Amino acid sequence: MSLEKEIARRKTFGIISHPDAGKTTLTEKLLLFGGAIQTAGAVKSNKIKKAATSDFMEIEKQRGISVSTSVMAFNYKGLKINILDTPGHKDFAEDTYRTLTAVDSVIMVIDCVGGVETQTKKLMEVCRMRDTPVLTFINKLDLEGRDPFDLLDEIEEVLKIKVRPLSWPIGIGATFKGVYNLYNGSLNLFESNKTKITDDVITINDINSDELDNLVGKDAADKLREDVELIEGVYDAFDVNEYLAGKLTPVFFGSALNNFGVEELLNAFIEFAPTPKPRETSEGIVKPDDPKFSGFVFKIHANLDPKHRDRIAYLRIVSGKFERNKFYDHIRLGKKLKFANPTSFMAAEKEIIDEAFPGDVIGLYDTGSFKIGDTLTEGQKFMFKGIPSFSPEIFKELVNKDPMKTKQLEKGIQQLTDEGVAQLFTQKQLSNRKIVGTVGELQFEVIQYRLKHEYGASAEFVPKSYYKACWITTDNEEQLQDFIRRKAKYIAYDKDNNPVFLAESAWLLQSAQDDFPDLVFHTTSEFKHDIIKA
Repeated sequence: MSLEKEIARRKTFGIISHPDAGKTTLTEKLLLFGGAIQTAGAVKSNKIKKAATSDFMEIEKQRGISVSTSVMAFNYKGLKINILDTPGHKDFAEDTYRTLTAVDSVIMVIDCVGGVETQTKKLMEVCRMRDTPVLTFINKLDLEGRDPFDLLDEIEEVLKIKVRPLSWPIGIGATFKGVYNLYNGSLNLFESNKTKITDDVITINDINSDELDNLVGKDAADKLREDVELIEGVYDAFDVNEYLAGKLTPVFFGSALNNFGVEELLNAFIEFAPTPKPRETSEGIVKPDDPKFSGFVFKIHANLDPKHRDRIAYLRIVSGKFERNKFYDHIRLGKKLKFANPTSFMAAEKEIIDEAFPGDVIGLYDTGSFKIGDTLTEGQKFMFKGIPSFSPEIFKELVNKDPMKTKQLEKGIQQLTDEGVAQLFTQKQLSNRKIVGTVGELQFEVIQYRLKHEYGASAEFVPKSYYKACWITTDNEEQLQDFIRRKAKYIAYDKDNNPVFLAESAWLLQSAQDDFPDLVFHTTSEFKHDIIKA
């Protein structure tokens, strides 16, 4: 199959939501409809031992939350679908932000009971920065939730994006009868606790026919007719180009737990969602159909299989064709690498592949060569943009509780911070004291747990009162050395040995900027136009 045809049959998207909106359950049901798994089981209850679910780390199973992005691929109606299921918890937002650089579109899950919540708003802002197309799934219609029209108004007002419902619920909670597909006139009747796919979708040629009354009852049918009339009067016809431009979100309703509305969502997704898109690099735009291979690392995961101590770099392919055992240029290191066992993913399950194409996310076994943001190419000299580390919000000193396991602790904290869930800063002038920075408290709990269970190292974290971590750049080396000398107790170095100023307050940061005008303080590691104004 030609490169163009391979690109045309690929759709790569992320799923985002506030915690507990049903994102991981929806992911599982998409896999069910796609035939990638045979039986649906609730992730938190862990009922189905044999089914692959997207939460595979032990701590995720215990806590019932996603703390790591997982990747799944399956074929559906002749297309190759790549799903990136992201953490919903705000403490793992940075992992989600980076994952959104690797997708071409997004499905946003909203709980009909809670509506638009804080984390959803933040993630939507990231999507808007890149004009990422967004499909919306309003979930849990089998529970007593809010009025669907009120939810649509809230999405428009809070998330600042136009909406267009393409399916509509018949009732809600105790009166929930099913979902009517506004796009093709089909009706999916509700049954609770449905765990397998059944062909019970009914096509209604005329919404005013008695057939609808017989199926859902006259009152529910009349209410649906009123709602549909209002929808057609209030909302413009669906414009796929507005969706692709990130200006309008088509909305679907359902209950992921009970499989309702999921198939409508999936079928619309494969029809509307974009194929792999171009990406910006340091040397201009790279298009998917450029014949030479290129891709970037957006995530690293150590110990995907704790028994084998493996380390996997997640690579999004942007252009050309990736081939097993072929040498590619690692741009940052300036050396050539080849990969004998590249893998595709089905959550924790992996299989070796011989080739992959734009839109695919593959796993590369890594012995420590990769960092987040690294670029691989077939000879071209550029780096992909837009995959920075951000200044952490919480800082704690790493304290070793078992001196006999110092080597294990060193290895563990290096590998875990390589994954990007936290950042490691070393204060060389203070006996190489290690400061770990994160955007949320839960990350420290996860790191401590994984250090203990994956590396056998015992550690605790002591809070430090820093305000920001700021990377420093300058053309005035003398001024930089003077600053480092004067602020020795607040200077640390990141993993690439770049100097970082750990400012204790906004006032002290502003003072440093005033006193050292030739130094530039950055809140991201990408060193672009992000100079802090304290």
